[in-house]
Amino acid sequence: MNKALGRTLATSTVLATAIAVAAAVAAPRNAPFNPLQVRIAAVNAKAGDLLGAVEIVITNTSNKVVRVPKWQLPSDFPETSLFRITQDGKPVAYEGAQVKRGLPQAEDFAILRPQQSLRTVVDLSSSYDLSKSGNYEVALASPLQYASLSDGSMLRSERGTPMVMRSQPLKLWVDGSDVLGAAKAAKGKPGSGGTVVNGVSYVGCSTTQISTAGNAVIAARNYSENAKNYLNSGATGPRYGTWFGAYTSSRYSTVRGNFTAIDTALDQNAGQIKINCGCNQSYYAYVYPTRPYEIFVCRAFWNAPLTGTDSKAGTLIHETSHFNAVAGTDDIVYGQSGAKSLALSDPASAIQNADSHEYFAENTPQQN
Repeated sequence: MNKALGRTLATSTVLATAIAVAAAVAAPRNAPFNPLQVRIAAVNAKAGDLLGAVEIVITNTSNKVVRVPKWQLPSDFPETSLFRITQDGKPVAYEGAQVKRGLPQAEDFAILRPQQSLRTVVDLSSSYDLSKSGNYEVALASPLQYASLSDGSMLRSERGTPMVMRSQPLKLWVDGSDVLGAAKAAKGKPGSGGTVVNGVSYVGCSTTQISTAGNAVIAARNYSENAKNYLNSGATGPRYGTWFGAYTSSRYSTVRGNFTAIDTALDQNAGQIKINCGCNQSYYAYVYPTRPYEIFVCRAFWNAPLTGTDSKAGTLIHETSHFNAVAGTDDIVYGQSGAKSLALSDPASAIQNADSHEYFAENTPQQN
């Protein structure tokens, strides 16, 4: 063999090995199993009648510390639907907040040390419709995006999707007449009053905020119109595949219907769309899915660009998709990276994911 060629091949081999090692180091490992064990039990009221409260005990069964975003754990103020509930076999509507958030910061994580347990009592009637008397089945099912072990391994499945923290189903009887009275005041209340400017209602907003949010509504309408037209044309290019995965006529029809509904909702101009500026939380925005079309915008919203990735306009697309009267989407994963992975590994979930709809509409970077 020619010496120069030999040196070139050797150098190439060393370089390829170095790249492979660097990639292996950079890519986080997946945990071999989900260390979080969940127990669920009913909690009785004083009179002995269940009002929809359950006790959740989550235990870290590993010998490593587990870090979990706090919103993925049951709490008194749910920020997404963590439970799967049926009543006599029919799904029960979630009525709590659906929040759009950015990447978690250090303070957003709960820490569970080895063998440590967290105990929480959750009143399900404050965020789920338990107003009908009958037999209910309740199970915790929380996707663990961003959750990790202290050795750096992520709680992800072999497919790359977040592991799900699950409980066994709990069967219980609920007296709906008791729940209705107890829960009515607990559910989020719509903002009252407001000012209508250019066909959009505003609650608790300054003049500057009204102008800024009004521009965001206009940009969101342009986004939804563009997305609707793309889907109505039957296009199945990289733009669709990146955010919603492999094509099937059924899934494509669902996404097309979702954007038709989003576009129709945003086009309303008689005060139906309500922007509430009363939120001081760090996230972008939230809505109550059973209360169209009020959108609570928060601190990250005001700092976001008008258009582009995680923009003001995109946030309004995201939140509008959550309304049950529109598309009834969920927050399965957050962020472009998570949404792309979901499209590859689980397209059926991608078409139900709010951020996937936002990123498809924002189309940044632009794809055909």
